Amino acid sequence: MDYRIKDLRGSSRRRFIRWLGAAGAALAVDRSRLLNFADDVGGEALAGGMACAGTNRSVHIVGGNGSFAWFQLLWPFVNIAQANNPSFAWHAPGEGQLHIGGDKQFYYGPEAPWLNAGQPRERRAVTAMMSGANETHTQTPATSAVVAANASMVATAAAIQRQVPTLLPVIGVGPVNLGAAPGAPAASNVPSAGGMVDLFNSAASQLVLASQEDRELYETYYKAVVGLREGAKLPTWKRHLDVTKTAANVVGRNLGNQLTPTPADLTAYGVTTLLASQASDPAKTKLENLARALITTAKAFKLNLTMNVQIALAPGATDSPFSDPHGAFDNMNALRATITALGTMLDAFYNDLEGSQDPSCSENTLADSVILTAHGDTPKTPTQASAWPDSTPGNSNWVYCMSNGYLKTGWFGDIKANDETHGWDVTTGQDVPGKPAAETATAAGAAVAYAIAKGNMTVVKDFYAGPEITGVVKT
Repeated sequence: MDYRIKDLRGSSRRRFIRWLGAAGAALAVDRSRLLNFADDVGGEALAGGMACAGTNRSVHIVGGNGSFAWFQLLWPFVNIAQANNPSFAWHAPGEGQLHIGGDKQFYYGPEAPWLNAGQPRERRAVTAMMSGANETHTQTPATSAVVAANASMVATAAAIQRQVPTLLPVIGVGPVNLGAAPGAPAASNVPSAGGMVDLFNSAASQLVLASQEDRELYETYYKAVVGLREGAKLPTWKRHLDVTKTAANVVGRNLGNQLTPTPADLTAYGVTTLLASQASDPAKTKLENLARALITTAKAFKLNLTMNVQIALAPGATDSPFSDPHGAFDNMNALRATITALGTMLDAFYNDLEGSQDPSCSENTLADSVILTAHGDTPKTPTQASAWPDSTPGNSNWVYCMSNGYLKTGWFGDIKANDETHGWDVTTGQDVPGKPAAETATAAGAAVAYAIAKGNMTVVKDFYAGPEITGVVKT
């Protein structure tokens, strides 16, 4: 054993695994032999890391109809939060905290998730990238979440994630649009969080396979027949057969009870507190739907049923208290209750995932294997609280990503107190005054894809053809 390799940590360890994989592919070394070699020179932990799937799971929250604006109160522009200007769209002057030790400046509001004593927990720091254009009052916004002209950010993620066999590769909750990308699977769309549970309520398990004995026999017989196929051991068949075996297992089970939020779940995710708060009725309805969708997503991830979930934050008709919150700053009690609930739900989701091993990578918890993004139609202007206008300086938009350590952290681009907008140089990461956010949309989407591909830029380049994004990714 080579202890220099055994003791590799962090990015050095990830680079060695990538280099070893590339060398094995170049020399046509069988993967099992490559894993044996990794175990010999670096130990079981290194080999186990190579045995992990080469992709993370992901959750994408889509704030249509103006609801994306709420995220700006969790993660504001630094100079807006620090200006102490009551006319700005910032609800907590003197509260929140600047991120100490991040790659670029970033500010966390007092209700922001994933904090410990005001600072982001390890690997939970947020990246915000100027990206795309303002799409006011659009239910399924698109311009801030793209990787290429023919590849949306979420569809690209789903295409990368196909290497892990799951029953439903990507699920959409509410009116969401997966978009297109080469190799992306079709989405299974449902209108609400409750529809997610219905997706996995097997009619076969409720009727034909009512007894436990019948369910077990069905799965056993199916796998035995599959094992007899001449192509069962061929690599070209492996993924398809893994999917059908997973399906056979699920057909034999009624997963409704396992995926339905419990009263304890609703309490942990802040729904009980939300419903008793001064938040508006539309906020209560739509945030409860978000919480239920996140709860069921966590349960589905634990059962390895899906890799990618896209959730509409404000499905249905536009409403001014939540979906289009022009008057948000007129009722600070309702505003605070809304933001507190949103932050609590995101926090609870990762707390929930921390207690479970990733089914596709035994060395990680699910909390370390799930990337979360938020994008929308309009974040609304940060420089005016009164009537909180839809328009943004420079017609700009942006995307947030909690990358689990794969991206550099902080704001890439900026909006100043005088409404001056800055874009960013995708190669250096430096802000560029006056550069339109639309010019960095594909780079921002590629950065998200990089996090989902666990830092494998070669995979990302199957979709992204722009300049190197070394300014935002960690290597």
